[in-house]
Amino acid sequence: MPKATKSIAQRLLDAEVAINNTLSSPGILTAVTPFGYTQERLETARALNQEARELTDRQKMAYGRQFEATQTVQKAWDEASLAYSAAVKIARIAFRDSPTAQNALSINGARKKTLSGWLDQARRFYNNMLQDPEFIAAMVPYSYDQAKLEAEAALVQAVATASEAQDKARGIAQEATQLRDAKLDELDRWLADYKAVAEIALAASPQPLEQLGWVVA
Repeated sequence: MPKATKSIAQRLLDAEVAINNTLSSPGILTAVTPFGYTQERLETARALNQEARELTDRQKMAYGRQFEATQTVQKAWDEASLAYSAAVKIARIAFRDSPTAQNALSINGARKKTLSGWLDQARRFYNNMLQDPEFIAAMVPYSYDQAKLEAEAALVQAVATASEAQDKARGIAQEATQLRDAKLDELDRWLADYKAVAEIALAASPQPLEQLGWVVA
């Protein structure tokens, strides 16, 4: 079966079977030892297989954490977006006759759909709002005092913080995937070489190859 059609679990198992059954079968080990596949070399291969398995587990954990980080971003974004959307609608009423405020708060036009674009608009809105006492005063009649505006600004900052954590988790997951793939490729190469040598070493009596996971015609 070509490597491309095998699952990672199958690739790990194939190597494990070949290595462990060689080490537990004196006859096979005796046959392959003259070709350089000594017990020490097989033990090294066993360690390689274990490392590949551990990296596979680590990669799965890393992607689990990335998924959780993505969920956290979406939850924070949904909460902040609800508050921000309402605040913008109120601001459009409060500053209907103030082009200066409209421009400073970026309340005209549609809200950005991308996270980066949305964060840029939302941060500008709350930052400029909170830096101008006149802006805050204009929002007070609509139940938007400084405390409420600061609380909503904190929601926006929570989105930014969650996004940064998501980026970090994504980077860790990608690095974990690269490490896993490199180790699996190393293991695949080892197994391919060992299979070729084992077929030569056991050519006179090939049935033991089946103990190593390879079908003999």
